[in-house]
Amino acid sequence: MKSPYRILFAIVVLLIAVGCLCNGSNFAPNLPSVSSPAATNAPASTNDANGTTATSAPAASGEEFFTENFDSDISGNWSQTIDLNADTGDKSQAKINVDNGYLVFDFGKWLIGYEFYQPHKYSNVRIDLRVDNRGTNVNDILLVCRASDEGHYLVNVANSGLFAIYAFDGTKKAYVRMADGGSAKIKSGKEINDYALVCNDKTLTLYINNFEVRSYTDNQFVFREGQVGVGVASEDQVPVKVNFDWVKISKP
Repeated sequence: MKSPYRILFAIVVLLIAVGCLCNGSNFAPNLPSVSSPAATNAPASTNDANGTTATSAPAASGEEFFTENFDSDISGNWSQTIDLNADTGDKSQAKINVDNGYLVFDFGKWLIGYEFYQPHKYSNVRIDLRVDNRGTNVNDILLVCRASDEGHYLVNVANSGLFAIYAFDGTKKAYVRMADGGSAKIKSGKEINDYALVCNDKTLTLYINNFEVRSYTDNQFVFREGQVGVGVASEDQVPVKVNFDWVKISKP
């Protein structure tokens, strides 16, 4: 008969192993409470209660469904948000700009940056983007839908091959991981990937290089409408340089 102490020891080892697997340091950013920046009548740089620096441009009329090719200045319709992914990050090392037909994210360590599309709010929407990784393999691509004071949905795709779907609770100021997984469809390294997030009624669907990899139905938060955004997060390795070739906003 096996000793109960041996059985207990085996269970403890198993729990520790599972815990280490679920909390890998090279995947999910800290995901601070970044809310969608509000449109303003004049350019402004403000700090919200969570320390987020949001640079807002004048509100401008823009198409509801279109493809942004980054052929010219986007500051009239897109607003930039930069935050820390860890306390050791330095916002001065975050550069987001349009250069030679790309939206370029050039980051130091432990940073998060977004571009939110201001002119329209969406309920059901699809966000597609093409991403060219020109730096380290350790970075995260971020897609956001239905961003408002109530909260938002966020999909985080790591260049290493993992992904997660989150809801940000605007009341509790906290992220909740709703689903996660890994996909061999992600081309790691200095490669080009196409990502898409579909927010349709209560269902969120992630596509990677034209393959559906995960679908999740949310019956807890049920955010209904808000802005869309795209972004990048860096971790403990540099250089992080990611070029967005285009972003498409369309009906699901």
